[in-house]
Amino acid sequence: MGEVSVRPATPVDLDALVGLLKDLFALEPDFRFDPVRQRRGLALLLEDRLRRVALVAESGGVVVGMVTGQLLISTAEGGGSVLVEDLVVRESERRRGTGRKLVRAVEAWARGRGATRLQLLADRENEAALRFYERLGWSGTRMVCLRRAT
Repeated sequence: MGEVSVRPATPVDLDALVGLLKDLFALEPDFRFDPVRQRRGLALLLEDRLRRVALVAESGGVVVGMVTGQLLISTAEGGGSVLVEDLVVRESERRRGTGRKLVRAVEAWARGRGATRLQLLADRENEAALRFYERLGWSGTRMVCLRRAT
């Protein structure tokens, strides 16, 4: 398509972001795609630009990827940690450095807020994603993710 740039998402991007989440959730059996819920969650991310970020990768005026981050407080770190979520790149744009650009951009956002650690969850069966993160210097932990509805 062309050169890829990364920028903060805006409300105008919501349709494209919801579409990307549909692609992502198709790869992750733990999540069910619900466009109303995903749109609501994305809108919440866009409301607080100090502690949350949604970034888009754009090529030729078309959104081709996204990543989100949320600033948390880590008692282990004694400060900020960023939870990275929703990293997805359109299949046609993969293996062109777009995912790497998105990760680097969310890392820079985290550093700018004083975070000393990034963390993410990845589907243990998504070997391509796990290799991607490993190439970027991410490593696994002995922690296990648990969840429960309220």
